[in-house]
Amino acid sequence: MTTTVTLSSSGLTPADVLAVARGGAPLRLDPAAREEIARVRAHIDALAGGSTPVYGVSTGFGALADTSIPPSMRHALQRSLIRSHAAGAGPEVEPEVVRALMLLRAKTLASGRTGVRPLVVETMIALLNAGITPIVHEFGSLGCSGDLAPLSHCAIVLMGEGRARDRDGVERPVPELLAEAGIEPVLLEEKEGLALINGTDGMLGMLLIALADLEQLVRVADLTTALTVQGLRGRDSVFRPELHMPLRPHPGQADSAANIFALLEGSAIVADVAAEGSRVQDAYSLRCAPQVAGGVRDTIAHARTVAERELAAAIDNPVVLEDGTVTSNGNFHGAPVAYVLDFLAVVAADLASIAERRTDRMLDKSRSHGLPPFLADDPGVDSGFMIAQYTQAGLVSEMKRLAAPASVDSIPSSAMQEDHVSMGWHAARKLRTAVDCLRRVLAIELITSTRAIDLRAPLAPSAASAAAIAVLRERVEGPGPDRFLAPDIAAAEELLRDGTILAAVEEVAGPLA
Repeated sequence: MTTTVTLSSSGLTPADVLAVARGGAPLRLDPAAREEIARVRAHIDALAGGSTPVYGVSTGFGALADTSIPPSMRHALQRSLIRSHAAGAGPEVEPEVVRALMLLRAKTLASGRTGVRPLVVETMIALLNAGITPIVHEFGSLGCSGDLAPLSHCAIVLMGEGRARDRDGVERPVPELLAEAGIEPVLLEEKEGLALINGTDGMLGMLLIALADLEQLVRVADLTTALTVQGLRGRDSVFRPELHMPLRPHPGQADSAANIFALLEGSAIVADVAAEGSRVQDAYSLRCAPQVAGGVRDTIAHARTVAERELAAAIDNPVVLEDGTVTSNGNFHGAPVAYVLDFLAVVAADLASIAERRTDRMLDKSRSHGLPPFLADDPGVDSGFMIAQYTQAGLVSEMKRLAAPASVDSIPSSAMQEDHVSMGWHAARKLRTAVDCLRRVLAIELITSTRAIDLRAPLAPSAASAAAIAVLRERVEGPGPDRFLAPDIAAAEELLRDGTILAAVEEVAGPLA
């Protein structure tokens, strides 16, 4: 990744976040943003020298907000804040999440609404550009007062402390990593420690990453549906456009139906079914696929709106207003983000559930319209894809558990000062797991449906389907005796993750909605 992302006072786009978090794009601070950061910092310096207590500038934090801190102790105050709040536990969070977390905090610092010095933003940018990734742990955020512990694990590295990994993923002493990159540790001034940790950056970063993945996977689901329709000798008539937008105007449903209809165009299998005319209707898992995938699309669209609003926000407490006023607020509460993270886990589970039902139908000789039991080469001797469907079922069951909302929970903290929290970080963590499960479920439907299509020879699938099968067959063999299936599932999953299958299909069928 060579395109540089510019951090300005106007913020970032979702594509910018992905470019830096996943692609390692370099980052620079816009000179105008630097000037604004310095201008706002002057207000904080003036307040720090005054006699009136100001939260986060000359007082303690949380339940200790009424405790005044003398100037001689304020460096220690900021340092202690970060050290004490870097209290995470459990497994390490993925590097792409940590990079998104750091970038989004830098974005808010660059807004000029937090009162930090330019040096703080520039040091955060330098860490990202050097590929230094703080070690952040799974547990520690309640999604309110910001993602406090995760952000503190990042902030402590700016101070030259804590734990971090280099560009190659090797953990090394933080002072050594900073020195190698030419980065001086930051001695935090008034307000800066709080500004580094008081935001929804972790949950927002994971939301933006999940949206990118789900927007891809919902198109994959349309593809695997079209493949399964052919594998099961289904009909294409229910996907005709006149049955969707005019009759039931949900845009996602219309897009999904249009995708499936286009992916089935020219299928000799579908044409043979129409000529045979032996069945009037297909099962719900085929016939109602646009309604389910369409609902997923519409939920993604709503979540995207929330994510873009949050991305445009400058979240800190206290915040510096345009006129220089420093005031407390509740914008760090993660409820708006937490809700859509939970919504997405629900729809991901249902998209996986209907895919698993289609797969199971292809393996059942009483419902598969002529396919061998479990698509086995020699049923009895061979088990075919029997246990691949078990794996799907296990994944779907896990996703149903993950669909239980985190945002309805609240555990009071900080001596009841923070008596209602969002649990948005937890909603984001379980959504990441759900997205990975969905990809695996669709990978299993992919290898199952393509085998079913191969068994329909000499009838040929649509050209778009043939393109998908050709790419898959470079990594996964066609019908034959039983073999080690786990590598086939993993290969199919990787082809979905890197977009290879979708790219081949869209080259034939055109871009999918």
